[in-house]
Amino acid sequence: MGMVSFISSVPSLPALTPLPSPPTITTSAVPRYPIHASTIGCKIEADNASETQFGRRNVLKCFGATIGMEIIASSGSFAEEAYAADLIQRRQRSEFQSNVKVTLSAAIKGNPDLIPSILTLAMNDAMTYDKATKSGGPNGSIRFSLEISRPENKGLSAALNLLEEAKKETDLYSKGSPIAFADLIQYAGQSAIKSTFLASAIRKCGGNEEKGSLLYTAYGSNGQWGLFDRQFGRSDAQEPDPEGRVPQWEKASVQEMKDKFSAIGLGPRQLAVMSAFLGPNQMATETLLATDRDVAPWVEKYQRSRETISQTDYEVDLITTFTKLSSLGQQINYEAYTYLVQKVDLSKLKL
Repeated sequence: MGMVSFISSVPSLPALTPLPSPPTITTSAVPRYPIHASTIGCKIEADNASETQFGRRNVLKCFGATIGMEIIASSGSFAEEAYAADLIQRRQRSEFQSNVKVTLSAAIKGNPDLIPSILTLAMNDAMTYDKATKSGGPNGSIRFSLEISRPENKGLSAALNLLEEAKKETDLYSKGSPIAFADLIQYAGQSAIKSTFLASAIRKCGGNEEKGSLLYTAYGSNGQWGLFDRQFGRSDAQEPDPEGRVPQWEKASVQEMKDKFSAIGLGPRQLAVMSAFLGPNQMATETLLATDRDVAPWVEKYQRSRETISQTDYEVDLITTFTKLSSLGQQINYEAYTYLVQKVDLSKLKL
């Protein structure tokens, strides 16, 4: 009677009775989550040394196939649980994000004079990005007094103070972690941009807010914010970003602006569409930008677009540029602002 032997450090298996022909071992156990192949077949071939001995490799193949199929069969529960957990986290993040937007929109609506400063605040926080060292970017570092007090950030303290007050409100209803300044500042920029789009639609309707809102809803660019909204989970810097990375926009030449935009991977087109971010007076900024032959065609393009009913080219390009700017150097944590949901023990409920 043959014996199946493994390496010397492992005890031999019990004796196996040889069969007249290579057998097929099947298992008909039904897994918890049925799979297409419900029968597992393992063919054991006779060892070349003796027809009465099974090769250890064949036995291992059989065991491996059986265990592997069992893992596949039982993995359905893990996949389903992971999928359910992912849906819960998405809902939690979406609900918190919606509340943040409502809070920021209300704050900006009550302080429309701060919209230009909020736009510049969001841009300057992101403009600290350094492509060579992969440092800086929209990380909330502008909140530090050493950074907000720099010449390029002159006049932005009021906008930052407004956002700090809004943060207190958002943190009160957050069931997960408090919102990062990095996210707060960029989402404030988004709300400010939307406010300018809506204000433009209202002006085109003769100042009628109801008709302007309908116009913006019908022809506006709200559907273009998908990628930006997925970038929710930035990390806050723990210290100010290095000095000298952001120009003083109101004093900078067009060439200096072009150089800075080029350094972070943007060009004349993006510079032109971001004109509202470069100072309190967009028209004055565009007049300056139009003196450069590389930027002028884009300035004219966006000015024409803003005169149309939908101003599609301007809005879509601005959203695209701002989305790229607001993600420079950031690793998004897609589990940010999620929280554990306590399970209810139904057996303890009194009905």
